Amino acid sequence: MMGVLTVQGNKILFQKRDELAVIEPWGTDGLRFKASPNARLTDEDWNLLPQPATECTAVVENDKAVITNGKISAEMFSSGMIIYYKHGLEILTERSEMAFNGRYREYRSLGADNHRATVIFQPNEQEHFYGLGQEQNDCFDLKGSSSQLIQMNTKSSIPFVYSSRGYGFLWNNPAIGRCELTNNHSLWEANSTKQIDYLVIAGDTPAEIMAKYADLTGHAPVFPSWASGFWQCKLRYEDQEELLTVAREYKKRGIPISAIIIDYFHWTEQGEWKMDPKYWPDPKKMCDELEEMGIKPIVSIWPTINQASENFKHMDERNMLLRTERGQYGIFPFYGLQTYFDPSNPETREFVWSKVYDNYYKNGIKSYWLDQAEPDIQPAHFDNIRFSRGNGEEVGLIYPYYYSQLFYEGLKKVGETEIISLTRAAWIGSQKFGALVWSGDLPSTFEALRMSVKTGLNMAMCGIPWWNSDIGGFWGADIESDYFKELIVRWFQFGVFCSVTRLHGARKRTPGQPERNPGVKEKSGGDNEIWSFGEKAYPILKKLIELRERLRPYIHKYMDIASKTGAPVMRPMFFDYPQDEICYSLGDQYMFGEDILFAPIVNQGQTDRKVYLPSGSWIDVNDKKEYTGSCYVDVHAELDQFIAFVKKGSECLDLFV
Repeated sequence: MMGVLTVQGNKILFQKRDELAVIEPWGTDGLRFKASPNARLTDEDWNLLPQPATECTAVVENDKAVITNGKISAEMFSSGMIIYYKHGLEILTERSEMAFNGRYREYRSLGADNHRATVIFQPNEQEHFYGLGQEQNDCFDLKGSSSQLIQMNTKSSIPFVYSSRGYGFLWNNPAIGRCELTNNHSLWEANSTKQIDYLVIAGDTPAEIMAKYADLTGHAPVFPSWASGFWQCKLRYEDQEELLTVAREYKKRGIPISAIIIDYFHWTEQGEWKMDPKYWPDPKKMCDELEEMGIKPIVSIWPTINQASENFKHMDERNMLLRTERGQYGIFPFYGLQTYFDPSNPETREFVWSKVYDNYYKNGIKSYWLDQAEPDIQPAHFDNIRFSRGNGEEVGLIYPYYYSQLFYEGLKKVGETEIISLTRAAWIGSQKFGALVWSGDLPSTFEALRMSVKTGLNMAMCGIPWWNSDIGGFWGADIESDYFKELIVRWFQFGVFCSVTRLHGARKRTPGQPERNPGVKEKSGGDNEIWSFGEKAYPILKKLIELRERLRPYIHKYMDIASKTGAPVMRPMFFDYPQDEICYSLGDQYMFGEDILFAPIVNQGQTDRKVYLPSGSWIDVNDKKEYTGSCYVDVHAELDQFIAFVKKGSECLDLFV
């Protein structure tokens, strides 16, 4: 069935019996496509920022319409098919999987105005994809992969990909769904939505496309001056004196430390957001002492709440909590059935911030760890969850965005300017709220370390410039084992060359280790300070922290660039060398800013590896040997060494002493 094409101002309108669609300019060199079988389109932009008008042309020519916005153009045919071009060259083409190319875009009614909606594009054998958030799937180039679009612990879905063909694709839809970037097609699907909504952004370099993406979705704020140093954490410090003892020991040993984190279950009850006075009797005095030592206190926040909380009745009666469509409130079993507060409701954000302000901020705690940010619904049946913004199947990806917004806006309201929140999940635009995303509760294995490198690089290519992992992994570590003593060093080396260097983990307790507080609900794990891992590891880790201190001015230089342009400090090799085809396959090395090439060792027992040096002259930071690029080199690094190269002539070479 053919449709009717018309031009309305600078937009192309397509209509046929069971679909209404529009293509319009959106930002610089971008086109936005929306379509629905509902005979109307909504004005919902989700997290897209308003864009200034651009010069755009749209005309109808026989059986097709053509729209041009700067470097990008598109043809839409009366059949419904769309082809996108950059500088006149085809970059993306819709595909019909029906005989005779009879239908482009599929809808399956779910009742009322909602549908399961699917868009399919032609594959390109030479195309590479990067981004899509974070998963522990060992994939760097996402070509050939398939992913659920859903938020889970260790999985954060941000539906944006950068294509090596020179465009960015943003699936502007918070619905649970899937993305297939396979060899037979590229497919995007929303399980429940009122309309298809996506953007295609053209650019001549990865940096140009990421800058336009930041303009569309928001720029990260200025990186806090203190946050570039070393962060100490463990699961968990049980009381105030234990935390202060650790902080004092770092200062006594002369080890630079910027932050120390108070993990979960320091509270009186889930959903009360205040410290238990039995174990934390004087939080303000504690924070004052930490500030005198130059250490920022950070406290873990969980969005869980249950009927024992003093806040439950008030919040439940005002629809500030996630509700279930079927059954009782409990959607997360952890010390009883819990539900989650609903940050998509503005009243929730205001109420929770009031509690955080009174119980933490007034005592000197001004930075927060937003755990359980997905949220961690079990089972992950989002269709059974009701948000203020709609059913969870339709809006479930957006939870971490509003969670970060709650704290960013609360802190801005009280005059804070250096805002950063450690969070376990993100969505489109989370970066503008100071979200420092971490990769979730990974196992303490070399395999997890290897995958984390690729995860960080893909997060960089979907607009999240602030990213880190638990150094050493989160669970399963025996700190007495030779395996972990090697792992912690190699992971720490990687952590130095991430946006934030943060040590964390639930370490196994030493047999016979006495309990600190026998009556405490959630007990501490084993030790997790840098002197905890043996005499061989300790001096190596201390030197790495000292290196991180020397790197801080360099890091802030590139963090400022990230805030202004969207270019991350931790970036894939092709970001700076887009013309070098080899760089698109390198998921085990990366650029840290423009001058440092870092190649982590991620395998047990490994001391040798190959490193690809792109064009230019490079200096090995260990032996100061000079290499001419556009080749692979064999490099050796004992456990107390890491592999990095610096561009010849760079002043940062002097930092590697």
